[in-house]
Amino acid sequence: MTLSADFVIATAVGYVGLLFLIAYIGDRRARNGTGSFLRSPFIYTLAISVYCTSWTFYGAVGSAARNGLEYLAIYVGPTLVFVGWWFVLRKLVRISHNQRLTSVADLLSSRFGKSSRLAVLVTIIALVGIAPYIALQLKAVTSSIQAIAGASEFGVGSLKNIDDVGLALGIAAAMALFTILFGTRNVDAKEQHHGVVAAIAFEAVVKLAALLTVGVFVVYVGGGFEAIFANAEAHGIDIYSGETFGNRWVAMNVLSIAAILCLPRQFQITVVENSDENHLRTASWAFPAYLLMMSLFTLPIALFGLTSMPAGSNPDMFVLTLPLAAGQQGLALFAFVGGFSSATSMIIVEAIALSIMVSNHIVMPIALRTMRGIGEDDGTGFSRLLLNSRRLSIGIILSLGFLYFYFTRDSDALAPIGLISFAGVAQFLPAIVAALFWKDATVKAATAAITVGFVVWAWSMFMPSFETTSPSVAQLMAEGPWGISWLRPEALFGLDHLDPLVHSVFWSLLLNTTVLVVVSLFTNQSALERLQANLFVDAFRPLGRGDRRFIGGSAPANDLFFVAQRVLGAERAAEIFEGIPGADMVPSPEFIGRLERELAGSIGAASAHVMLGKVVSGQAVSLEEVMQMADETQQAIEYSQELERTSNELRVTARKLEDANEKLRELDLRKDEFLSQVSHEVRTPMTSIRSFSEILLEEDSLHAEERRRFVSTIHAESLRLTKLLDQILDLSAMERGEQGWENTPIDAEATLDRALEVCGGLARQHNMRLVIGPRSAGAIVSGESDRLCQVLINLISNAIKYNDSPAPHVEVRSSVSRGRYMVDVIDNGPGIARAERKLIFEKFSRGQMGKGSVAVGAGLGLAISRQIIARMDGKLELLPMRDRGAAFRITLAAIA
Repeated sequence: MTLSADFVIATAVGYVGLLFLIAYIGDRRARNGTGSFLRSPFIYTLAISVYCTSWTFYGAVGSAARNGLEYLAIYVGPTLVFVGWWFVLRKLVRISHNQRLTSVADLLSSRFGKSSRLAVLVTIIALVGIAPYIALQLKAVTSSIQAIAGASEFGVGSLKNIDDVGLALGIAAAMALFTILFGTRNVDAKEQHHGVVAAIAFEAVVKLAALLTVGVFVVYVGGGFEAIFANAEAHGIDIYSGETFGNRWVAMNVLSIAAILCLPRQFQITVVENSDENHLRTASWAFPAYLLMMSLFTLPIALFGLTSMPAGSNPDMFVLTLPLAAGQQGLALFAFVGGFSSATSMIIVEAIALSIMVSNHIVMPIALRTMRGIGEDDGTGFSRLLLNSRRLSIGIILSLGFLYFYFTRDSDALAPIGLISFAGVAQFLPAIVAALFWKDATVKAATAAITVGFVVWAWSMFMPSFETTSPSVAQLMAEGPWGISWLRPEALFGLDHLDPLVHSVFWSLLLNTTVLVVVSLFTNQSALERLQANLFVDAFRPLGRGDRRFIGGSAPANDLFFVAQRVLGAERAAEIFEGIPGADMVPSPEFIGRLERELAGSIGAASAHVMLGKVVSGQAVSLEEVMQMADETQQAIEYSQELERTSNELRVTARKLEDANEKLRELDLRKDEFLSQVSHEVRTPMTSIRSFSEILLEEDSLHAEERRRFVSTIHAESLRLTKLLDQILDLSAMERGEQGWENTPIDAEATLDRALEVCGGLARQHNMRLVIGPRSAGAIVSGESDRLCQVLINLISNAIKYNDSPAPHVEVRSSVSRGRYMVDVIDNGPGIARAERKLIFEKFSRGQMGKGSVAVGAGLGLAISRQIIARMDGKLELLPMRDRGAAFRITLAAIA
């Protein structure tokens, strides 16, 4: 009637070997690009069924046998999320893809200002909270092996032939080996584990098929659904107890809703392993359908077991012991494999998710602080450290689960152990909801809220689970600390009439949520928190150009490449930096933001932000020192928060705003002056044109000579007006980058001769001596001859018009030095005042002549001249101050 222990264990080992093979093939096909089916929505949905653990496979039947329909709560909560609230999951997936999040800790730390402290807190709580759940799986597997191998009659009695501790240790070691081999093959924590997902999807099919098969068998043997329910009623079994849908039912629904969002393994599968956001559409109906099929025969199996099995039989093992009682050893073995699948899938994925959290937020910062020379090669050392830290974390995680199993292995039921973990991770729920929908939630509030919720949960639910292991713990739970009765775990604050589960869930989530809201209202966000809050809450809004720039500053490409190579390896770093020209090139803020997200995929958002922020901050810190800093240790956290509390950033911003306002006021003043001058310059010729036109129209007795003079004046004023408008249009076009000509090789000296010839008459008209200084012979430059001549005429004519010296002269000379052609225009006039020198080339600026007289013109000549020379790749500058006069220099590249 029983199977040998060796055969059952060999079956389990063989099944694990099959999982190895499936994971290996899946990984290989994914790497070769031939595993497109691995990215299908149905594989994704089957993988989400990792939610259905041995608690669902075995414990749901036990819960139905003990508490009637209460077990349905563990299915109703996830169904509500996937059917009614799947948009929340879609938002999580969208944010994860944009931010390259790797875990629940990464999600919360990234939203709340890349807080390392919050990431560490969430990781520690997840470790403590999940330990009972891992212990539950170990307990379920060992109990099932004992039941099917005959260690006790149908699961009754104490252990006799098989050591449950040794079994649990062996199972934990095997799961650790599998997880290490297929869950830590890549340094990029954001990269999908296609092999593992394939194995989990296969296990989902196996456990569903096994449970359905046992259910069909039980219904057949029991004579049908109606007969089973009638027999149960005849035995006085009431599954419709009035307490079924009371406070405890509500609490369990809340916990199952929280679990589907907060459990690290669910986040890993639903969010991190998601390769296409649209897969959620399929999962929104397919996963609830899977849950429905898993729960279809739970109640018939429980009722049939209660009425047909010996008194005292363990209801959690009815799925195994009912086939054994009927002599169906093959079916019992199939059921054992289904339950084994439920447990192993949970352990594998949970260990992967927690190992990423532990390595990114605890192990890696400590290693970086205490170990020198990490990653000084091409990045393989850093990658090896990351992977080894995750492998070590997996061992620690499964050890914690085993220890909890060891101390609580005498517990009778599976379901209560699972509820302990559900209530623990539920402390993340208020912060996650706030992260997604409330922009004003702060990191201080989230940290305080999660801490308060965790403490209340640990005291009211986690600690009581050790009552049977220690008399002192039992006494403390019964009397309260220091004998304070209203601090007893099951009577907090004097509320002692609730179910222990309801009591713990009520106080932990109430205080958690209250602290989150109140502290958020009384604390302020940092600039980074505000940016991240907008990105999370407005996740479906198209990103603007500056939305992803979180790190202020810049750094040369070679420094950034050095960091990327250390974390990601040389090959991946080369892919990211492809197309970035030159080692000294400073990449754009958008590129730095993208690099931060790539690093976040390996070491978490908080670590990536601190690490990259050190490189681009401009501080005199070597890269070796940056990499050796404890990015996420308490010292770095306090230093970062201290910087946020100072007003340096505000003072710099205020100073920049003040400078900008002063600049705007100055531009506004010059604009007003310019408009006034332009209106004057336009009005003057227009007045002349109008006056002389009216004379010509009204006076018929004018002599021919007078008419000719009036028409000549109108023509001259029209030319003057046209010239002014042309200047404005030319300057506007050049400022928009419209060059209007093509630079070609020209004879610069010939162009200078043309300008001197034009200005010679103007010099004679002003009784001024035009001095021709030393000249260079045959200088060829790249430019446009007429435009260069325009600039030279403007400089020389200005020097002539504004020179009020008793013996005025203007000197023009040219030279070629070090491949540069230079023309100097020097006068002995009043010069340019020191206050006006920095404004002389501004387009709205007009200097003053000597003796306080205002200069004529609209103030556009020098602005246009500098734009023209700039378009020729040259420079027009005012030379340093002289004792008397002003000196301008044109510099162009000499071709020959």
